[in-house]
Amino acid sequence: MRPRLARSAFREFSGISTRWMDNDVYGHVNNVVYYAYFDTVVNSYLIAQGALDIAQGAVIGLVVESGCRYDAPVAFPDRITAGLRVTRVGNSSVRYEIGLFRNDEPDASAAGHFVHVYVDRHTRRPVPLPGPLRAAVEALAEPAAPPDGQISG
Repeated sequence: MRPRLARSAFREFSGISTRWMDNDVYGHVNNVVYYAYFDTVVNSYLIAQGALDIAQGAVIGLVVESGCRYDAPVAFPDRITAGLRVTRVGNSSVRYEIGLFRNDEPDASAAGHFVHVYVDRHTRRPVPLPGPLRAAVEALAEPAAPPDGQISG
């Protein structure tokens, strides 16, 4: 079993309020709701950075891969803090990773990821990341590891 992710693994944080309707008959947040949380966290960040215009932007992100690991339950009325980081920036794609932290717990209750491919809104063909979008996602990227034997300064 992999260890749960710690808050220190993430670069950006935002709060999410659980809602009564998020709970399922088993008394915890239903698994599909986690994906809505992930989408909300990423898109809220991009909009706040001025990197995404959901109504009229020429470039939109399409999810081509997603996944989630559930490590501990979350239920209404828990408070969630979502951690966000980027682990890969390509020419037209980005891999986002999200950790959901219940209340004040130090380890993630769930860890998810998804990959956006950015495409022209009308043709749906991949396009290079526009400058503001690239800057926003690179700000969340993990720094490159120094070559073996070298110390970063």
